[in-house]
Amino acid sequence: MTPAPAVAFLDVNETLSDLAPLADRFEQVGASRHLLQTWFASTLRDGIAHAASGGYAEFRRVAQAVLLTSLAEVPHLTTPPDEAAEHILAGMGTLSVHPDVPPGIRALHDAGVRVATLTNGGAAIAKGLLERARLEDLVERNVTVDEVQRWKPAPEPYRHACRTLDVAEGDAVLIAVHPWDVHGAKRAGLRGAWLDRAGRPYPDHFERPDVTGRDLPELARALVGQ
Repeated sequence: MTPAPAVAFLDVNETLSDLAPLADRFEQVGASRHLLQTWFASTLRDGIAHAASGGYAEFRRVAQAVLLTSLAEVPHLTTPPDEAAEHILAGMGTLSVHPDVPPGIRALHDAGVRVATLTNGGAAIAKGLLERARLEDLVERNVTVDEVQRWKPAPEPYRHACRTLDVAEGDAVLIAVHPWDVHGAKRAGLRGAWLDRAGRPYPDHFERPDVTGRDLPELARALVGQ
């Protein structure tokens, strides 16, 4: 049996946070709520493009630029584009965690696994999310790609996170809902755990996860051998 990881790094956006309420903010400025998914995917695309080309821009800057481009195509905004973008982005600081997150983090912590976050977003967003969920005392560190100026899934953020927590890559696991993030962690030498809430097939062109679960407690049990 594979021993439990010493440290579990949790992705933040979508893995921990539920982005669905942001759809209401799109509607409030006169845009379609369905624009949320396109905007977020395009934000990831552009941030990852920076990483692939050796560049960097912080999450909020990329998210805002993509949002302004998306809103420019909306014919009847009820709010000026700059204000609409700010209204939507402000919602990132009000989000809640998915229901499975608190028991999952507690299960990891109770099993002796150190817990940290590793996000393409800002540390303040991760910190606020955990504080609202009353989980901040269970999370040792909020690591962000800002610290290495390179977005996941480039190897630098994963290796930096391991150095920051003083753990060998092979003794750490990255938990994420995004297969590309699991793939990046595996390529960087970490273990990978895929949180598959939607029951979708894992892309076969990526490195396979070490464990898969439909919710975070299930993943925690798999990781600690329960």
